[in-house]
Amino acid sequence: MKKVLFVASVTRHILAFHIPFLKLFKDNGYEVHVASSGLKDIPHCDKHFNIEFERSPFKKNNIKAYKELKQIINEGKYDVIHCHTPVASVLTRLAAKQTRKENNTRVIYTAHGFHFYKGAPKKNWMIYYPIEKYLSKYTDTLITINYEDYEIAKKKFHSKEIEHVHGVGIDERKFNFNISDAEKLKFKESLSLKPTDYIISYVAELNNNKNQLMIVRAMKEVVKKHRDVKVLLIGDGVYEEKIRLEIQKNLLQNNVLLLGYRTDIPMLLKISDLYIATSRREGLPVNILEATSAGLPVLVTDSRGQRELVEDGTNGYLIRNDDDKDLAQKIKNVYSDFKIRNHFSAHSRDKISKYSIENVMEEMKKIYNL
Repeated sequence: MKKVLFVASVTRHILAFHIPFLKLFKDNGYEVHVASSGLKDIPHCDKHFNIEFERSPFKKNNIKAYKELKQIINEGKYDVIHCHTPVASVLTRLAAKQTRKENNTRVIYTAHGFHFYKGAPKKNWMIYYPIEKYLSKYTDTLITINYEDYEIAKKKFHSKEIEHVHGVGIDERKFNFNISDAEKLKFKESLSLKPTDYIISYVAELNNNKNQLMIVRAMKEVVKKHRDVKVLLIGDGVYEEKIRLEIQKNLLQNNVLLLGYRTDIPMLLKISDLYIATSRREGLPVNILEATSAGLPVLVTDSRGQRELVEDGTNGYLIRNDDDKDLAQKIKNVYSDFKIRNHFSAHSRDKISKYSIENVMEEMKKIYNL
């Protein structure tokens, strides 16, 4: 029986993005293995290896992770290895050098967003670019999910094949559905929101890159005139306390709500009037695809990955990075002008079809030769 190994730093990443592809291999007669950090049940997985990857590439524990992974790969004699997330993908390609020669194992790497990009700090180019360029010669197929990364890879890297796919795929049916006004009101009440509140959502890990502090600073200006605007920050992360303190400092406890990790994202988007994303960099953000699939107008920072999904003035606005005054003004513009809101909402789903799970699955079948 043929065997495939999926590798990612954390099991949550596998569960969030790759279950349909595990099933694809399973349905095509493969034995499916996963190596990741975190003991959770993984559908369509025959064997899971719990490897404690560290997110920082310079942590000593990654030496132990590399040795464990190399043993798994050498003993597994896999036909295909597909790796994801930066650190896990570095270690996987190094660990698979022997099996590529001896067992003709095909190594596939999906770059969910290079750390080097237009406007990135110089240190990112100095550290991460040489690593990726070196490892590209040990990558049979390099997959990028945005065109900026694709152009860099095509010009600079040595992988046998370099492909572009439209993200990891979203299920539009989860977000494009109707609910009654009564259901909306009931759900708002469960969050202690008023029926007339204007709801803005942002679904993202609470960290420096996702830049929720920019929203808090912008809201200080917005609430001077619009006290009914409420921001739902949905997610958890290392910046939670820092964001909480910034909210308290600006007396925004009633206007910026930290909801933590939630599993009811479709309903949260359905009660929302506007979606914001303030990331400094993205690969191809699923959260924006979900928001536009739900029919929401969007305000996003003008960063790699996000600007592929938002056409300024058509389905939303692009905001200058780290410019909370620009964000505050654009929030007020959308809030105050129903013509703008309706125009953005009318075009919110324009780009969605090519990012659907059905389309991405067809793209990946060709790459996998299934």
